[in-house]
Amino acid sequence: MIKLGLDFDNTLITYDEIFFKIALERKLIDKDLAHQKNVIRDFLRMENMEDQFTLLQAEVYGNRILEAEPAKNLIENLLILKKSKKIEFFIISHKTKKPIKGPAYDMHKAAKSWLYKNKFFDPEGLNFKEENIFFEETKLSKIERIHSISCTHYIDDLPEILDFLEEDCIKILYNPFNYKIKNDEWINLSSWTNLVNVFS
Repeated sequence: MIKLGLDFDNTLITYDEIFFKIALERKLIDKDLAHQKNVIRDFLRMENMEDQFTLLQAEVYGNRILEAEPAKNLIENLLILKKSKKIEFFIISHKTKKPIKGPAYDMHKAAKSWLYKNKFFDPEGLNFKEENIFFEETKLSKIERIHSISCTHYIDDLPEILDFLEEDCIKILYNPFNYKIKNDEWINLSSWTNLVNVFS
């Protein structure tokens, strides 16, 4: 049985457009800035407005999360994989329950609402199980959870998480911008369209 662990933020869900939209609404950026979360973050840091980025995160991950989109080609390729392989899905993600600053949104509840909106729990579709969804308050507890479940495969956009996973877990870097991979033992997933090939 394949046990596939999936990160949530910036792996299943993409925030680039909603970060751009809200930053523009708040007049924090110019409309010519790239529509990328990290570019917006770096720009605001350079302008000594890191607190504004923290507040922006609270709004995106809390009150406005339902405006965020699934990663491109994600759902259809998870469905293909589900139909072609005996597989159990887990979402294991580092996510604090409340924002560091700003309104006290319940970001765990918001993330689950997003999963419901995008039909991850649909019995006729992906059919994820609620008991397989874990939002962990620290990166360490996230890594411990991946190990306790004995994930056979784990997909994350953060190399520093993959670095700490045990050797018997196949490490997959979700890498849509095709950054250079520092570990040639990892699988480079540049697009969700390549997901099925990972398990062939």
